[in-house]
Amino acid sequence: MADAPYQIPTEMRDFAEKSVEQARKAFEGFMGAAHKAAGTVEGTAETVQSSAKDLTSKALAATESNINAAFELARNLVRAKDIHEVLALQSEYLKTQIATVQAQAKEFGSLIQSVATTTTKK
Repeated sequence: MADAPYQIPTEMRDFAEKSVEQARKAFEGFMGAAHKAAGTVEGTAETVQSSAKDLTSKALAATESNINAAFELARNLVRAKDIHEVLALQSEYLKTQIATVQAQAKEFGSLIQSVATTTTKK
């Protein structure tokens, strides 16, 4: 007597097909989210890179400004006529530099905050 071929019940076949279709849809959703996340990372990286260039440029400009102020002080100190003038020059230099450094710190803080805000929005 020949064995009858094994038949998969229709309900089981339908269930398997639905399971495969659900898995495919879930995978497509996952891949869509992965592509979106990759695009966001690329945009964020470009923003950070551009902002890093701005920050570097501003840091170099601030450094150059501060060094030029120090050279100006040195030049003025060499030309000072007495200790009172030396003290006055140093006092004025310190006041100016404190104000300058505060302004630079504020500018850097604003730039960093702007980068952080822009980066977190993407």
